[in-house]
Amino acid sequence: MRLLVITYYWPPAGGPSVQRWLKTSHELQKIGAEIEILTVDQKFATYPLIDNSLIEETNNLKVHKTFSPNWFKIYQLLTKRKEIPFSGFANQAGTPGPIQKISRIIRGNFFLPDPRRSWNRYAIKKAIKLHKSEAFDAIITTGPPHSSHLIGKSLKKKMVFSWYADFRDPWTDIYYYEQFYPSFIARWYDKALEKSVIKNADGLFAVSRDLIRILKNKAPNIDPKKFLEIPNGYDPNDFSSTKRKIKNESYTMVYTGTLTLDYPIQSLYKSLRKIIEKPNNHLTLKIAGRPAKECIDYLSEMDKQFENFEFIYLGYLSHKKSVQLLESADCLLLLIPNIKENKGILTGKIFEYIGSGKVIWGFGPEKGDAQEILTDCNAGSIFEDYESATDTLQKYINEDTTGANLENREKYTRAELAKMILSRIIKDSEKKG
Repeated sequence: MRLLVITYYWPPAGGPSVQRWLKTSHELQKIGAEIEILTVDQKFATYPLIDNSLIEETNNLKVHKTFSPNWFKIYQLLTKRKEIPFSGFANQAGTPGPIQKISRIIRGNFFLPDPRRSWNRYAIKKAIKLHKSEAFDAIITTGPPHSSHLIGKSLKKKMVFSWYADFRDPWTDIYYYEQFYPSFIARWYDKALEKSVIKNADGLFAVSRDLIRILKNKAPNIDPKKFLEIPNGYDPNDFSSTKRKIKNESYTMVYTGTLTLDYPIQSLYKSLRKIIEKPNNHLTLKIAGRPAKECIDYLSEMDKQFENFEFIYLGYLSHKKSVQLLESADCLLLLIPNIKENKGILTGKIFEYIGSGKVIWGFGPEKGDAQEILTDCNAGSIFEDYESATDTLQKYINEDTTGANLENREKYTRAELAKMILSRIIKDSEKKG
């Protein structure tokens, strides 16, 4: 099978969105797929996060890059901000100022489905050229940015192959969608684009069962067999060992990734305070990523107030260093945004958390997809009630609880997920004859 993966995010971009197809592409190669990548040239790309350590992992992959206009330069000039907005505006917590609000209104009403759509015509032109040179059996578009799916839709009209749209996050149901202040017309148009992708793709991959439910509701008459749940997974080779390291003198909890005011941070604060108010407990919390300033400030104040609590903010770390940080922990903190439709949220880090073999604790929907996976792997628990959460954390501390063992977490390796993807594409190909 010859496959073309079309993705905007690619090294040196950092974050789980990059690792999903970087890691999966290698695993697809190992099981016999001939795979090529089409992405934007990094000189013209806009990445919120940079991780140069991932570049060497692209060496054995055939990667094609194209030009793309950079509309974010205008945003930076308007707002006088050097940083690109992160998912959920994690680096712009609080009420946006007048210029920020105007820029969001422009983004949410005139750049649909997103500003990176300006890359599409260059990607389409390159994909056609590649396909004519040596035909692909299937292409896979991955989003966000969901404008990438429109590349697949356009190519489907021009050439013969199977097209699979991979949804890492919801489209018009993403939790920060309203922060773009979309008008009725913009909302209608965006939903129409979303529905057209769902209807026209030969197959749809999604990271969670609940996200599949959301997508199905966009086109009620669609064949449910078009959908396949493909979680993010983890790469066992990223971890140095499956053995548990010596327990830290202070019980050490680690959190990696985004943290905004939409997350259940108040519940976290209450629970941590209850733990550290007990003099025999010594707790260290390390956070790596891009948390909202308000979160950092509050935890820093707790650090000053309690002698038996230490808070360490490490900033954004490369993927390699992030994994090393997970391995050094006694417990991993998982937080799911406290928003509508959060039962299907499966952050990329949950699978690396599971892969580390460390126990997972935190806050989120107790009947959501994340908790179902944690239960399935015997990896830990998340809670809605902070008192239950506190009791469980105290139990973890007292008993030095560990997380998922090797057998339980095996099903979420990138290798197993790659097998699912290739099996599905081959099966669909055989049906077509």
